[in-house]
Amino acid sequence: MAIDESKYTRVQLLLLNLLSLLTLALLAPYINRFIPPLVANGWHVDLLVAVAVSFCVVYLLRWIFRPLIIPIFLLACSVMVFNKYTGRYTFSNVLNDYKGMVQGNLGAKDSKQLDILSFYPRRVESYRDKTVRGIREKVNFQDSVVRNFSVQHSLDYYDQYFYKYGKITRFLSLFRYINNHFKYVLDSRRDEYFATPQETIKNGLGGDCDDHSILMTSCLQSIGARCRIVLIKGHAYPELYCGDREDFEIMKQAIVTLFPKPVVTEIYYHELKGEYWINLDYTARHPGGPYMNDKVYALIEL
Repeated sequence: MAIDESKYTRVQLLLLNLLSLLTLALLAPYINRFIPPLVANGWHVDLLVAVAVSFCVVYLLRWIFRPLIIPIFLLACSVMVFNKYTGRYTFSNVLNDYKGMVQGNLGAKDSKQLDILSFYPRRVESYRDKTVRGIREKVNFQDSVVRNFSVQHSLDYYDQYFYKYGKITRFLSLFRYINNHFKYVLDSRRDEYFATPQETIKNGLGGDCDDHSILMTSCLQSIGARCRIVLIKGHAYPELYCGDREDFEIMKQAIVTLFPKPVVTEIYYHELKGEYWINLDYTARHPGGPYMNDKVYALIEL
């Protein structure tokens, strides 16, 4: 039965309402992590659903036993403070989740790359055949060294978001580790050398752009992703398959949330016949970063 509000002073009611609002604000993004991504006409509404669920929970608690909201709020704050020292969900995560929701819906724009892929998706110019063949031969996602390396580093980051984004967290964790540790090393001026992913791992993640592309695609495919390598003028880079438009929206929201610094303002991608691919180049600070140029010479499907 509801508690009679008449026995509370205005100050007490104001305090209870304020604590209820603050508790809701802390509870909503945490609940949101356990709600599957919900996209409606390009808008991400799962956090709004979480807010509604949190409101119902807080309102129910207040309706049954109003003062209970005080220890609940103190408990939530205590958990946040404790988590700060254990690397778990903290106040900064709450703020980041809200920022990610707003940025994903209002700030991050799509930037479809218009190039030869849009018109000739499988065109490979003859003078690039040797390069295409050399790269294709070195991609290996079935090797145990590659698989073990990939599994290990797919768990380094974002595990607390797994209930929210599932396998995407594993892909983005692996991307982050490789790109944070990859070091550019030139090939011999005499010839082009394509390193296997095992070689690049054993060499401490050093190599040039094609070595990075071979490593990234091999590792991601070893944990279930679909990838390809794009050759452009003077460069090569890997791309990750997102899926259809709705899948792309979920991937975009995950990138905005998991890569908050610097703020993601634009997601670059290729799309043809409803299939969306994003850039995973080491030159980009986040997945879906800018392309170096749009002079595409070859597309290597793996």
